[in-house]
Amino acid sequence: MRFVKVVSTLASLAMAVLTVGGPAAAVEGLVIRPSPHSVAETTDRLERAVKERDLVVVARVDHAAAAQRAGLPLRPTQLLIFGSPKAGTPLMQTARTIGIDLPLKALVWEDDQGKVWLAYNAPASLAARHGIGGERADTIRAMGAALEALANAATGLSR
Repeated sequence: MRFVKVVSTLASLAMAVLTVGGPAAAVEGLVIRPSPHSVAETTDRLERAVKERDLVVVARVDHAAAAQRAGLPLRPTQLLIFGSPKAGTPLMQTARTIGIDLPLKALVWEDDQGKVWLAYNAPASLAARHGIGGERADTIRAMGAALEALANAATGLSR
């Protein structure tokens, strides 16, 4: 019984440390980056970078505007949906269920302190979720590199 309590306490401490680290440490499978720009500017920069790389912009969703139309408050929050059928189709041929996570998405939001964040699903996490293994490792790595480059372009920051 004492062992269970110690494990429980350690787990609670670990969650506290992760949460204190900010959003980047709090959500498994997401890459979360700060942006020095507003939500609109970060999303504009991301959309421009996506188009410059000949990727397809599927949609841009303004969650805050939709919330406002529903009479609900929401800090600035936008979602950009984009992708490449050339990269995504082979993944779907391997595991059709990845189609629920494709095209790719990037969420940009302003937190309660006015700080802007950009988040996207880590391709390796998507591959693991859908059981996509080594046969598509090059595609998954390329997607990760492309998303990192897009995040750099959107935020003006590099890792």
